[in-house]
Amino acid sequence: MSRNDLKGKVVLIAGGAKNLGGLISRNVAAKGAKVVIHYNSESTRVDAEKTLADIISAGGEAYLTQADLTRVENVVKLFAEAKAKFSGIDIAINTVGKVLKKPFLDTTEAEYDSMFDINSKQAYFFLQEAGKQLNDNGKICTIVTSLLAAFTGYYSTYAGAKAPVEDFTRAAAKEFGDRGISVTAVAPGPMDTPFFYGQESEDAVAYHKSASALGGLTRIEDIAPLVEFLVTDGWWITGQTIFANGGYTTR
Repeated sequence: MSRNDLKGKVVLIAGGAKNLGGLISRNVAAKGAKVVIHYNSESTRVDAEKTLADIISAGGEAYLTQADLTRVENVVKLFAEAKAKFSGIDIAINTVGKVLKKPFLDTTEAEYDSMFDINSKQAYFFLQEAGKQLNDNGKICTIVTSLLAAFTGYYSTYAGAKAPVEDFTRAAAKEFGDRGISVTAVAPGPMDTPFFYGQESEDAVAYHKSASALGGLTRIEDIAPLVEFLVTDGWWITGQTIFANGGYTTR
């Protein structure tokens, strides 16, 4: 089977129910992949079921699984179930994240712990388990944020908790490379999804729209093809974070 062909490949997508994850789930299924659609909470069940129904109605193959991935045993179970269901896993994509916009001086210990559990800890152990369970020549991609290249306030826990994923990505790429496994991260700009609008004022939204060189917010349709490229034709790219934000920020 070609490295670049998704037909028959098993793709596990953490946070694969809605927004960017949902689009990636639909896209890879349409190209013949078998999809494991993970979602975190009951509040996302309706979106998850809609994504699954769309894939099934289009003739694809997928199943849903719910888990809190900040608990390492749930990460292990997620991969074990997928491997048992489909007799192997070829690609693991992690879109899970949580944003908090809050002044540094007002952030609580509980908020800090939650943000690092969701954005850093789960990403680490997702990468670890992918390294253990993926088939040879597998692919791993994690969604981070373009705030990693920004000089700004109010996102200390969000950008701070995503920042270690760059180092996780480099280390995993180096350690898993002898099995042909490539490991990448994608850093979108502010995306036009509910994930973005929940913590932003109208003025902040207007600023983010004006800040990109190409104009406007990042769309999920801009990011999904890049992720798909990195886990297929772009497999030779490894250990890197790709900033995809229309010129919102760079380094």
